[in-house]
Amino acid sequence: MTCELYLITPPAVPDVSAFVGRLRPVLETGAVAALQLRLKDVDDDEILTVAAAIRPLCHDNDVALLINDRADLAAKAGADGVHLGQQDGTVAEARALLGGEASIGVTCHNSRDLAVAAGAAGADYVAFGAFFATQTKTVVHQASPEILRWAQDFLTIPCVAIGGIMPDNAAPLVTAGADFLAVSGAVWQSENPIEVIQNFQRVMQKEGDHDQ
Repeated sequence: MTCELYLITPPAVPDVSAFVGRLRPVLETGAVAALQLRLKDVDDDEILTVAAAIRPLCHDNDVALLINDRADLAAKAGADGVHLGQQDGTVAEARALLGGEASIGVTCHNSRDLAVAAGAAGADYVAFGAFFATQTKTVVHQASPEILRWAQDFLTIPCVAIGGIMPDNAAPLVTAGADFLAVSGAVWQSENPIEVIQNFQRVMQKEGDHDQ
C-alpha cells in the first residue's frame, strides 16, 4: 500500500472562511486521504460549525473527515469517522453511534498491546507516536520506526505515524511501513502549504518505490 497523508487541522480556527480558503488548495492536490478536525479548548458548537464548513470540501475531494476524541460530535457533524484517544471511549461505543461504515482510529502511543487490543475491538486503524518532537502537543510517549515494521507484520489494519513529522524526517517512517503520515504543523505553520504537501509526496513516492 502506498503511504498517504492524514492531515490534522490547526488547534484553532478563529476565522472559518479563511481556513476553508487555505484548506481548499491543499485538498485539491489529491495528496490527502483523511482530514482530522482537532480543535482544542473550544465549545461543541464551534467544532460543529467548522465541521459543517469543511465537510463539503472534504467530500468533493474524496477526503475522509474525522473528528478528534468525540464520537458523539462526529455523529452530529455527519463526519466519516472519529479518532479516539485512550480516554475517549471504546471502539464499540463509537461504532454504535457511527455505524459500520465509519472509520474509527485509536491512539496507541508506542504500545503493541494497545494496538492489538484496538484491532481486536474493531478499529479501522491505529496511530503510533510521537516519533519526533512536536509543538502541537506535549510528547509523553516516544515511538520508534520499529513499531511500524512490527505493525506491518502483525496487524491487519493500517497504521498511522504521528508526531513532529516533516518532509525531511519522514523517509524512515515510510520505509518502516507507515500507511499514513499524520501531519499538522508542517503544513499549517508554513507560508507555502502546497510546497510542503508536494515535498511529502516526493518522499512518499521515492521511499514507496524503494519498497517495490
